[in-house]
Amino acid sequence: MLWIVFTLIAAPLQVARNAAQRGLVGDAGPWGATLVRFLFGLPFSILIFGAVAAFTPDAAPVLSWRFWTGVSFGAVSQVAATGFLLMAMHRSGFAVATVLQQSSLPLAAVMGLALGDALSLQAWIGVAVASAGLAIVSWPRKDQTHHAFVGGLLGLAAGAAFAVSFNGYRQAGLALDPGHPIYSATAAVVIAQAMQTVALGLILAVARPQALRAVAVSWRQSLGAGFFGSAASAFWFGALALAPAGPVRAVALIETPVAAAVGRRLFRERLSARAIVGGVLTAAGVALTALG
Repeated sequence: MLWIVFTLIAAPLQVARNAAQRGLVGDAGPWGATLVRFLFGLPFSILIFGAVAAFTPDAAPVLSWRFWTGVSFGAVSQVAATGFLLMAMHRSGFAVATVLQQSSLPLAAVMGLALGDALSLQAWIGVAVASAGLAIVSWPRKDQTHHAFVGGLLGLAAGAAFAVSFNGYRQAGLALDPGHPIYSATAAVVIAQAMQTVALGLILAVARPQALRAVAVSWRQSLGAGFFGSAASAFWFGALALAPAGPVRAVALIETPVAAAVGRRLFRERLSARAIVGGVLTAAGVALTALG
């Protein structure tokens, strides 16, 4: 059950990272703020991997095609998911966007099934209940503005991309060294973040150099986002190396009430009654999935 502990630690760390990144969107734009997660997280990820490697002298990593395929799909989809999520937060609010990106739960479960992960009947019932809660939150209202509607679609797109990312990273961890899941997880974090930093950095250098300048100016806040992102990724990858993506994403829904509290405290956001009902239903689905 160590994967549950890892997930419960990763979820609030992710909320902290998202909050730090959201504050950078205005100057750096969504993709500049996305780069922050990887560029400033990479040094911390290297330190974490170094510590884990020192305590895992018998690790025998295998850089197979399965590993490179998994980590590549995971890295690319994570970049897309992060950018979509930050744009959704700008349009729909911090807490609502966090709930919407949890659409990765049912998608991750279905993708995991196709990749050979097996879930119990109770876990699938939990996934269904949590998905119903997400549907309540994301269903468009009659008075919903175009701005908010686009934000909702971006949140759902982030969830889809996160589902691909989670399953990609799980396959990468299982391929690298299944006998040492923590070692595999932290090594995959370093490789993925290096790929993401180089690729997104080059794209922004050509397409939007002002975003790179904004990231450099905000380096203090960026360091905070990098640290929280690196720590969250290490725990996420560790959980995914120990359990299928569906249950991990289900337990990760604990970040929803945390995000609601952060949104209210930092960004003066308030949740509607429908969002609260949907959140409670989602939490019930989490409990069923975790116990299953």
